[in-house]
Amino acid sequence: MDSTAAALYVAEMKPGLKKVSGINPDYAWERDSWSAFESAIKVLVPGVQIIRGQTHELLAAEYDPEISIVRGAEVVHSSVWGRDAEALIEQGIPRELFRRSTLVMTAGGPTITRLGSRMPDGTIVGARGPFAMFAPDTALHRWFRDAYRKCYSVPPTYPAYKMAQAILGVKSAWEKAQAANGGTRPSQEQIAAAFEHSSFEGPAGRVEMSRGKGHQAAQETAYGTVRRVHGRPCWSTCGAIRPP
Repeated sequence: MDSTAAALYVAEMKPGLKKVSGINPDYAWERDSWSAFESAIKVLVPGVQIIRGQTHELLAAEYDPEISIVRGAEVVHSSVWGRDAEALIEQGIPRELFRRSTLVMTAGGPTITRLGSRMPDGTIVGARGPFAMFAPDTALHRWFRDAYRKCYSVPPTYPAYKMAQAILGVKSAWEKAQAANGGTRPSQEQIAAAFEHSSFEGPAGRVEMSRGKGHQAAQETAYGTVRRVHGRPCWSTCGAIRPP
């Protein structure tokens, strides 16, 4: 979903796109992320040229060879996260990667929080859902954001939103199962059954247990483009995309 949504955003923002590549660690999730993006962009932008996606060892934090190889690509997809994401940015700046190419970071939300004004202008960023800067302006979101910032002195990023949603989902299923059980403590089986096909409100909007026969959640996602205004990173967002 992350990479397919990224391909939709790139196709909309860059209709004349000619060359695409990727820089991703060599393990299952990252390989799947690149494969999804490559497959989607080929359909959405017919005739686009794929410069072979570059892989590297997880946590290697050394990107000079990969940066050299993707030279010439207008868009570089990457699902790196954590220190790897920061290293890619820091090493790409002196190598002028971001003058030649637009970096698409499918898990880049926390990187904005950590690097701030060091984020290259024009970087396309996702937060693995409608989280952090993409979250809706609701009372629940404002409470969660402010409480998290007060506790940890930094704004929450997508892992915090996902864990909060997990807790709220279990709470919703527990209450539903308890009500159906005459107000008494429900069993684990009753809670699991109540969770199926449920719907509940999280700090990033509505969560629908609508996939996998009611056992998997579906939620919107969004992408934005980083722009620095008075030295600080800001972003313009596209419309939210709901998975089919």
